[in-house]
Amino acid sequence: MTKLRLAIVGAGPAGIYAADLLVKAERHFDVSIDLFEQLPAPYGLVRYGVAPDHPRIKGIITALREVLDSGVIRFFGNVRYGVDITLDDLKKHYNAVIFATGAIRDASLNVPGIDLEGSYGAADFVSWFDGHPDVPRTWPLEAQSVAVIGNGNVALDVSRILAKHADDLLVTEIPANVYEGLKASPVTDVHVFGRRGPAQVKFTPLELRELGEMNDVDMIVADEDFELDDASKAAIESNKQVFVINKVLNQWRERPVGQASRRLHLHFYAKPLEIVSDGAGRVAAIRYERTKPDAAGGVVGTGEIREIPIQALYRAVGYFGSPLDGIPFDDHHGVIPNHEGQVLDDHNEVIPGVYATGWIKRGPVGLIGHTKSDAMETLSHLVRDQANWWSPADPSEEAVPALLASRGVAYTDLEGWHKLDQHELALGASDTPPRLRIKVVPREEMIEISRA
Repeated sequence: MTKLRLAIVGAGPAGIYAADLLVKAERHFDVSIDLFEQLPAPYGLVRYGVAPDHPRIKGIITALREVLDSGVIRFFGNVRYGVDITLDDLKKHYNAVIFATGAIRDASLNVPGIDLEGSYGAADFVSWFDGHPDVPRTWPLEAQSVAVIGNGNVALDVSRILAKHADDLLVTEIPANVYEGLKASPVTDVHVFGRRGPAQVKFTPLELRELGEMNDVDMIVADEDFELDDASKAAIESNKQVFVINKVLNQWRERPVGQASRRLHLHFYAKPLEIVSDGAGRVAAIRYERTKPDAAGGVVGTGEIREIPIQALYRAVGYFGSPLDGIPFDDHHGVIPNHEGQVLDDHNEVIPGVYATGWIKRGPVGLIGHTKSDAMETLSHLVRDQANWWSPADPSEEAVPALLASRGVAYTDLEGWHKLDQHELALGASDTPPRLRIKVVPREEMIEISRA
């Protein structure tokens, strides 16, 4: 029987689910799958892109762990595609490759002053508070008043971590340096800006409810933002999720405020126009225009300009993919050009043996359910494309570990991840009070524990 030797680059949910679905799929060939990840640990944005006070979402890791522990997939961590292993290497040792590298950069925002000192991308901040090994371990939390631009779940995560009292995060896996940084933060006010109304937000009811459960934080919403047009009313009546969000926001309007030491302000119908400088290159204020409904679900400007003093700003307007060595890349959309997961060249022709799935395929939209259906679409082409697979010169399973070792790559494997996992769980259990886990942050220490 024919055997497919498959490389998957990226060990987040997209890559792991693609591997699992292929193993379980109906097919007329055997499979051997190697999963490559640039970090020493697997799980991608589930480990490094979900706020530490989201244990329910991190439960996804349980399902991913079952896939990795099934014994049919090999894991190679701390391996950088394009550096430690190249496209030519993959062609020599595999029949095909699926890129599942996700999107980890911040999307840009074309607003004057966005590059001032004190203006940050949400993705970098999330990586910091999640203990990503490749970002600095300090963060400048010096502002009393902070702006967050965006009306999606990442904007809510960032806003919640900024506004929440650090002691309330001690039950989570928050790294010690992150706790210390947040503990010293002088923040009193966090302002969240969205250019459309409360019926058009992109966050989910669960995320919104969690925002309102913070200790000693007032939720501030303005009555003027709830004069709904017919399109907004129709959305509330026809969409259960929008209905729940509207209900939660209206409950906050009735809450008494004024006693908490911190405030989180939600500004709807607010289009950022400029980040104002203090004259010395630092963020001093955000200037925005009030918008209003256009009767079709969108908004138009009113000409009314407002300004709020701030000392820091975070843009949470989406993630963006990164180019990969030897693979076509769409610089405008931040994805690999593809047709249903088949990677396309500059002439829009299918490149044999090269596939994509997840956010690097479709952009940073959708939840885990979308990731699975997305992988199935890609895999359907991979299975049908058997006649166009690569013909590797050395498909032996021993060849790749030997290649990495010859290049001095300190790669981690599944056994190594189990060691690191148990080490982090033990650190959490021995803490006072006990916690589920304490992450090891430095890359070198992660590798040392994994390869012990």
